[in-house]
Amino acid sequence: MKGFATRSSYLGWLGRAIAPVGQGPSRRVPATTDGRDLVLGYATGYGRAQVEAFVRSLRAVYPGDIALFISPDPALQTFLGEHRIEVRIVTDDGRWAPSAVVARFAAYATELASRPGVGDVLLTDVRDVIFQGAPFAQRSGTLEVFVEDEQHRLTDHQFQIKYLKALVGEVMTDAVRSSPSVCAGVILGPAAEVGRLCRLMLTLGAIPRSSVGGVFGIDQASLNVAVHYGLIDATIRDNFGRVATIGMSCEGLSASDGLILNPDGGVSPIVHQYDRHPDLMAQVRARWGTDTPDRVDVGGRNLSRLWNRLRTSALRRLPELR
Repeated sequence: MKGFATRSSYLGWLGRAIAPVGQGPSRRVPATTDGRDLVLGYATGYGRAQVEAFVRSLRAVYPGDIALFISPDPALQTFLGEHRIEVRIVTDDGRWAPSAVVARFAAYATELASRPGVGDVLLTDVRDVIFQGAPFAQRSGTLEVFVEDEQHRLTDHQFQIKYLKALVGEVMTDAVRSSPSVCAGVILGPAAEVGRLCRLMLTLGAIPRSSVGGVFGIDQASLNVAVHYGLIDATIRDNFGRVATIGMSCEGLSASDGLILNPDGGVSPIVHQYDRHPDLMAQVRARWGTDTPDRVDVGGRNLSRLWNRLRTSALRRLPELR
């Protein structure tokens, strides 16, 4: 209707961060590939200590293409270059920006659109992920998302429920309460499908209050809505298959010869959230020669970011201009 427009900091950022399919760098990725796979990770705010286990373990099992998004850090850039990892520098231009867990999906979508011909792609957390096998040894053929806690459903995770309600309201949240909780920290599949999922998640973040779209936790909510409402075709993989997400519990886990073993004694190629368990963290440090501190300031402490956080908090408490 003439004279009406939706306005928010999130929508302004989103308009700058991604372009429509078919325009500029975000053109549609062709269906044909050259067989080259790609690992993408978002590591802004981290130094070498926080990425070393990820890098060393991945390079031990995978010789292919890797690109990491990082904050300006010459020492880290040198380290990544030594391991043949492409670097994408993320700078703060002083304008409002969402949490890194949301911003990463815009970076991924743009990166994938600029690399036609990529086969499978892995989007992965960095600080709390290690590799125990080649991530693409088993071909996907489909978009794969991974259960983060095999013993519980979404309704058992108050954090998840909180942000699902913020994103789509109580009625839609209630409809998926009994569904498994899938994790936004590790996603794998054909490049075209992964890029499409990234754009969908970012768009979902604009409803019903787009000022909520940039906050920590909305990435998880957007992924679960996209998957459980069938907005995108995805295969939900059980825990302890390609990916072992172990943050909720370490019951039944063990370690042998430097490997983290699943409760059934098997070995998952990708282990996520190992840092929640001090004993496992110590073994990872010993194997990969890293001295990672227990806590990391991911967001930084500059004044512009602090102002963004305060502004976002205030906007979430005001009616949105629609």
